[in-house]
Amino acid sequence: MTCHTATGRILSATLSAVLSLVALTHSPLHAQTYPTKAIRMIVPFAPGGGSDFIARVIAPPLSKALGQQVIVDNRPGAGSTLGSEIALKSPADGYTLLLISGSYTTSPSLYKGLKYDAINDMVPVIQTEDGPYVITAHPSLPVKNIKELVALAKSKPGAINYATSGAGSITHLATELFALRSGTRFTHIPYKGTGPAVVDTVAGHTQLMVAASSAAIGHIKTGRLKAIAVTFPNRIEALPNVPTVMEAGYKYQVNNWHGIVAPKGMPKAIIDKLNSEVDKIVKVPDFAQRIAADGLVPAGGSPDAFLTLLKREVSEWAEVVTQAKVTLN
Repeated sequence: MTCHTATGRILSATLSAVLSLVALTHSPLHAQTYPTKAIRMIVPFAPGGGSDFIARVIAPPLSKALGQQVIVDNRPGAGSTLGSEIALKSPADGYTLLLISGSYTTSPSLYKGLKYDAINDMVPVIQTEDGPYVITAHPSLPVKNIKELVALAKSKPGAINYATSGAGSITHLATELFALRSGTRFTHIPYKGTGPAVVDTVAGHTQLMVAASSAAIGHIKTGRLKAIAVTFPNRIEALPNVPTVMEAGYKYQVNNWHGIVAPKGMPKAIIDKLNSEVDKIVKVPDFAQRIAADGLVPAGGSPDAFLTLLKREVSEWAEVVTQAKVTLN
């Protein structure tokens, strides 16, 4: 046997082993053995917010279904882009997941130095739930509905200030979209998170806020905030007497959704397994009951359906950023 022949056989054997391993990790058999250790679900926001709530509702039943612990790992910072980058640059082996919200789809048009591609560097797993935001106001603001809000804002351009969870956040862009559709102008007061933004609006330091229903409903029911309208296409069970923005004649809808994605390259068999298990979780009555009080409804569905939503929102928010001339300092 010549040296070249021996070397060729060694290379051939090595290549065969590698190809076999690749085939195994993409096979249904691999999904049957997955997972063999704990799974990390990164939440790119601080504890206590809507995203954290959804992750912690899903993690326990998913741990039980998979037979391994699903650990919620909060990685806030840079408008959710820090945690997103950590997750999407992790190994695509099914042991790192990323729970995202609408802010994930606003980032590409706001952060020019993003180190990941929001669509091409991930694989969708599933949308977990859907719901509205609520346009809220401090009780001292002399408006009861959208038409009165628009009339007041037009009579005093820029005089009404509004709070958001941060510059470039989904609540920031949702308010700018409303201003575009209604021909109004407001003054932006950004905060470092939903919590302090709501607190200052309740205290009257800011007058208006497009808030996640989960953050606003408690204050609305105690009278500390006024509900002007919901951003859903239809009224919600949690606030049946609050009209939609569309009822006032404006083409305006902003959904408060969450979902799970993973790093690009994760085996399809594992995606399918995770999709199936989470879909079961979000469709049991207990899940619906736990989120109903916050005005949310279960979603579920296929990875492809979630991908369609993500692509559409990335495109739509890019248009809003351009038209409203939103920039981050």
